[in-house]
Amino acid sequence: QVQLVESGGGLVQAGGSLRLSCAASGSIFRINAMGWYRQAPGKQRELVAVISSGGSTNYADSVKVRFTISRDNAKNTVYLQMNSLKPEDTAVYYCAARIGIQDYWGQGTQVTVSS
Repeated sequence: QVQLVESGGGLVQAGGSLRLSCAASGSIFRINAMGWYRQAPGKQRELVAVISSGGSTNYADSVKVRFTISRDNAKNTVYLQMNSLKPEDTAVYYCAARIGIQDYWGQGTQVTVSS
């Protein structure tokens, strides 16, 4: 069994910052890619950022420059530093990890940005 637990969400004013964390635990041999997705009310889940096991990153155009994804392989943890937050960043943020050929998801953490 593998579990992903997110933390760090909350309410912040526009222009503020938040840092999300996601720790993986359980029967883990090697985590391949890890990433963050988000889903706003009435919208489909979308990719925010992804990082490979080697540290290569990819971002959605809407968050480039403002968000930074990183990971600590020793702790099986992925982070998302979010700066210059906008009201349109409001969503439930989900952590995801690919272990072998299986994808695992966290339970989600709410991020609300007030104008």
